[in-house]
Amino acid sequence: MRHSEFHRSHRIGWLRAAVLGANDGIVSTASLVIGVASAGATHETILITGVAGLVSGAMSMAAGEYVSVSSQADTEAADISRETEELATQPEHELEELTGIYIGRGLTPELAHQVATQLTAHDALGAHARDELGIIDTMNAKPVQAALASAATFAFGAALPLLVTFAASATNTIPYVAITSLVFLAALGGLAANAGGANLWKGTSRVAFWGVLAMIATAGVGHLFGVVAG
Repeated sequence: MRHSEFHRSHRIGWLRAAVLGANDGIVSTASLVIGVASAGATHETILITGVAGLVSGAMSMAAGEYVSVSSQADTEAADISRETEELATQPEHELEELTGIYIGRGLTPELAHQVATQLTAHDALGAHARDELGIIDTMNAKPVQAALASAATFAFGAALPLLVTFAASATNTIPYVAITSLVFLAALGGLAANAGGANLWKGTSRVAFWGVLAMIATAGVGHLFGVVAG
């Protein structure tokens, strides 16, 4: 009978970018709205500020993810290029290196050499990329995918507190946005934990904790500047 296993490691790249984008969208926009509202701004000003935060935040997330992941991709490409050259010019040394890696993982020298020889014959570069450099297809850098995921999920996350702000009255903006944003964050943490196979309570609580901290901090700053301006 064939035994099949379900793993989630292939989700790491896009899941990280998506969760980061949505979480940042909710936290930053809700905090921005609460901070501006605490300063005594009009409802229209709060909405305009929130929309501006959504647009600028989504672009910032996309640019930041693209640059950082591109740097990772450049490093991986440089390592692969160097490994390709070494395999062409120093095949014996590379075989010894691969053998040493397998010995370090617990194989006997004879078996390690046999495994290294067979893998080298099958796909030398793939074996070195995976076992020496730690580069595998499911986890390698994808800049465009990360940038699009971050921008889209940030915009989605930011839209949630904005919709609440639009629907709430000026006097109820702060409590409504704070409470609903915590619900959104808790749901996001739970979904991310479930998708990644992590503990549900831990995923929910850590996301909500940082959201509360951010909203309290910006509310305090908004109130302080509102008092000073008044």
